Amino acid sequence: MNGNSHPPFSSERLDMVEAQLRRRGITDQRVLAAMSKVPRHEFVPQQYWPEAYADHPVPIGEQQTTSQPYIIAAMLQAAEIKPQDRVLEIGAGSGYQTALLAELAGAVFAVERYPTLTANAQSVLQHLGYANASVITGDGSLGLPDHAPFDVIIVAAAAPRVPPALVEQLALNGRLVIPVGEAQQQVLQLARKQQDGRVNVITLEGCRFVPLIGQQGFAA
Repeated sequence: MNGNSHPPFSSERLDMVEAQLRRRGITDQRVLAAMSKVPRHEFVPQQYWPEAYADHPVPIGEQQTTSQPYIIAAMLQAAEIKPQDRVLEIGAGSGYQTALLAELAGAVFAVERYPTLTANAQSVLQHLGYANASVITGDGSLGLPDHAPFDVIIVAAAAPRVPPALVEQLALNGRLVIPVGEAQQQVLQLARKQQDGRVNVITLEGCRFVPLIGQQGFAA
């Protein structure tokens, strides 16, 4: 009989939260709890399981990655997600951030460009029981107008500018977190839609994401 009753990688996951998140200023207790719970290794190919909780992006196929844990936590904290919020995620990738959003919000709609990643992400989410999240293949730069408005929009790919379609789909008092800049280097921006419809944008920190490919993003 195996005396170790802890789930796989539980100690690595808790170490990640302590060393990479708390010590770098992530203070949102709901974000910390979600990242302590969601099994990141389940969302990456098994060959990368030993790296799943490391302080760097991890390949997931289609020349894409799941982002560094800290930058995911920083985006989630900036978005101030409430339990009843409707969230749109652009660039679902592996589905890891989708699962975190499903822990934090009421309903999550995620868009992914690559059908293979969509299928893999939806499969893992279903396996883990996240019934409040769905992943759809499409052009993320255009959002999901049929499901708008959204209280929060999080974009996990870099855009040359904030896509107007996403601003349009943001609810009043909604928050949009997005990396904006050149293909090789960006800054993370937080946009808030005011009650009068105007948008206030602040810069959070430097970052580097894969490009957002689409009609209102970078050309393929």
